Amino acid sequence: MAKRIDVSDLNIFYGEFLAVEGVTFTVEPRSVTAFIGPSGCGKSTVLRTLNRMHEVIPNARVDGKVLLDGEDIYGTEVDPVNVRRTIGMVFQKPNPFPTMSIYDNVVAGLKLAGRHSRKELDQVVEKSLRGANLWEEVKDRLNRPGSGLSGGQQQRLCIARAIAVEPQVLLMDEPCSALDPISTLAIEDLIQQLKERFTIVIVTHNMQQAARVSETTAFFNIAGTGQPGKLIEMDATQKIFSNPTEKRTEDYITGRFG
Repeated sequence: MAKRIDVSDLNIFYGEFLAVEGVTFTVEPRSVTAFIGPSGCGKSTVLRTLNRMHEVIPNARVDGKVLLDGEDIYGTEVDPVNVRRTIGMVFQKPNPFPTMSIYDNVVAGLKLAGRHSRKELDQVVEKSLRGANLWEEVKDRLNRPGSGLSGGQQQRLCIARAIAVEPQVLLMDEPCSALDPISTLAIEDLIQQLKERFTIVIVTHNMQQAARVSETTAFFNIAGTGQPGKLIEMDATQKIFSNPTEKRTEDYITGRFG
């Protein structure tokens, strides 16, 4: 079941350096929210805090709250592994496990969780690959390496791997930046289908993509070199792109930024 995310007064650090300051926002269930903004403004950093991937980096830490349907994912009793199972992630560069077959790529997370029933795994593989719009293309070569697929197919395989463990939220960090236009369109179409089941947050440098796939857009920016990133404005995507409240948002969207 898709879940709601509530972030309040989030400060993100790398050691003593404050990278992102005072971020507060809500992401509604079964929706697509896009994070946009210039390089280095903190949008990918914020994304990684939503499933506790940020703390994998040495000396990285967060202050503030990230609630998933009211539960603080940074609570002292919360297992980060379970958080990452509930909140899946797809990265910028397709990263199928190179030595594994297509089949084993999809079920890797299930096997780690101790689920080894062949019948169950077969069902999950077909369901996940169908969910990623990849089944018809690979159903006759499931035992071949995932690394042998095209870039767009590899990215859809990574999405299949992410949804196989049945997360409630799907985070996507520039999932199309390494893909050609046709593969990008396939991923965008897939996002529209997946939002019926998942809450989706996507980071993108492509403003046209943000306008096409999201209902809500958040614009991040920095005041200057060495300054922390901040959430400048977050609103309905149509409003952000047609009539933003903040001049900084308008300048960025119209290309007058910087």
